[in-house]
Amino acid sequence: MFMGNLVRFGVSIEDDLLENFDALSNDRGYANRSEALRDLIRKSLIKNKITFDADTQVLGSLTLVYDHHSTSVLQDMAEIQHRRHNLILSVMHLHVNHTDCLEILALSGNTQQINSLADELISLKGVKHGKLFVTLPSSEIHK
Repeated sequence: MFMGNLVRFGVSIEDDLLENFDALSNDRGYANRSEALRDLIRKSLIKNKITFDADTQVLGSLTLVYDHHSTSVLQDMAEIQHRRHNLILSVMHLHVNHTDCLEILALSGNTQQINSLADELISLKGVKHGKLFVTLPSSEIHK
């Protein structure tokens, strides 16, 4: 993908804020302020697009922790996943201990569909915790 010309610009910022930003950037392994700032801008643009455009095509991962002894959780999860199979790229199922299972679903679809699927699975009786992460396909992320 073609990367546009670099543009330099000045930013006015308080000393403490810059000091904290530099510390955070360093802790996260950024080579310089410019890389850290570009990453923050990209994250903000992605979040805005995903938040305000329900038809945006996204990729996601849904992580679920559940008690496999719960009455109908396995059957309910399977039924939902089969019904919404067009959104699911892959599923990884892990037996963590005697009671807990961890399931990770790789997802692709529009924001509304992915959020709806996540809500449906997270709200099942027996699911103890669920977390959805969504982002744009790399071709849609500005360099």
